[in-house]
Amino acid sequence: MKLNKKKIFILSISSLFLLLVVYYFWFDRHYPAKIDLQAKPNYWGVTFSKHFAATDLKLDWRAAYLAILDDLQVKQIRLPLYWDEIEPTVNHYAWADNDWMISEGAKRNAKFIVVLGMRQPRWPECHFPDWAKNLDTAPRQQAVLDLLKQTVSHYKNNSAVTMWQVENEPLLASFGVCPPVDESFLEKEVALVKSLDNRPILITGSGELSLWTHETKLGDDFGATLYRVVWDIKTGYFHYFFPAQFYDWRLALNHRTSNTAIVAELQAEPWSPNGGLYNFPVKEADKSFDLQQFKANLQYAINLNWQAAYLWGAEWWYYQKQQGNSEYWDLAKQMLRQ
Repeated sequence: MKLNKKKIFILSISSLFLLLVVYYFWFDRHYPAKIDLQAKPNYWGVTFSKHFAATDLKLDWRAAYLAILDDLQVKQIRLPLYWDEIEPTVNHYAWADNDWMISEGAKRNAKFIVVLGMRQPRWPECHFPDWAKNLDTAPRQQAVLDLLKQTVSHYKNNSAVTMWQVENEPLLASFGVCPPVDESFLEKEVALVKSLDNRPILITGSGELSLWTHETKLGDDFGATLYRVVWDIKTGYFHYFFPAQFYDWRLALNHRTSNTAIVAELQAEPWSPNGGLYNFPVKEADKSFDLQQFKANLQYAINLNWQAAYLWGAEWWYYQKQQGNSEYWDLAKQMLRQ
């Protein structure tokens, strides 16, 4: 019997879907399968969030930070600067904690990507001071521009700061408790930072939920998040099955090369359905992130071979170590000391 084009198309799509399902359930638990963990020199960095360490994990954040510097010997740090901590009252700025972190890192030859703006790494993404929570759009945006100006002016003479990240995943509308996405305002933010300092600007986008068509055009460098196992209320735990080439392909589509791209956020902690990792049960954590998944995620980023990869989860490794489980910390130490 001769098949028409519609039936051939449906059969092809069904076959492809079946192959993906088989691959997903039988081969993708800890993809990639070949793991040697041999990265190029100076490939790894970490993101450190004082807010997450102190508030969510209830750690002594200074002790955690110093351990990351001294025991892990991290030399590349992405540092979120939270608006509610920097400007707790209007036009009154509190720099002491961030100054201390950058100073301690500089003593150990660490370099920093400083994250600017209202949208920062860690839930709920937008960390508004109380006085700014109910501002209308125009005064809120002006307050953000003032924040950027003050922050860049404060750190522009600090040689430990090598790059500015303007906002965090600023065009990702589906995640975070934030105002609606406004690309034209983001362009104003980038233009302001460029007018204040000549360091390169990093713009980040979701590795899985964006085509990067806008993010790659706005900054000097581009940074993608990279998650392998996530949780959603509709699907439960879900393993992304994209090969590393999928990320390179999207870079090429947007006329970018790997030497102007970084993995800004490589999953190196569990994905919690309720958003919290404090006292998170081990059995549940292992569903999205066990030691084998950690190794697989590291190898995936090595295979990608972009400019650098910043690990997401250093505070959690320290928390686990404090709880008597040092295996994540020990693996991170092995990698970061390469």
